[in-house]
Amino acid sequence: MQNKRSPSTACIAKKLSTTLYGRRFMPYYAFNLLCGIDEEGKGVVFGYDAVGSYDKLTYGVQGSGSQLGAPILDNQFIGHNFKVKVLPESQQEVENTAKDIINSIAERDIYTGDFVEVVTCDRNGVRTIREPIRRD
Repeated sequence: MQNKRSPSTACIAKKLSTTLYGRRFMPYYAFNLLCGIDEEGKGVVFGYDAVGSYDKLTYGVQGSGSQLGAPILDNQFIGHNFKVKVLPESQQEVENTAKDIINSIAERDIYTGDFVEVVTCDRNGVRTIREPIRRD
């Protein structure tokens, strides 16, 4: 890098959008999620379609099981359909909830793979956990 500093997550989001849009006539057909830390130190998620349109999200889901996962995410992380909202608070609770959601999707969606990979981004860096989800 010529300016000797790392690009922000928003800059990377725009670059990915430009790359996907540049291929709009022969798209990659990849539906991406870009996650990172913004300038204020908060987590941020960007969701993309195949031709590069993107949106800043609270959380996101992509892939063959996304129609199954989105309502579960709404329920668990926003508190839809709860009279008393009890949301996961610690990082460990969020990771366990994410793994449970993937397991639930894998029970119904035959295209979901055999492993769940949870990538955690925080001020201390990036940590990846990979665990099997199907044992049949």
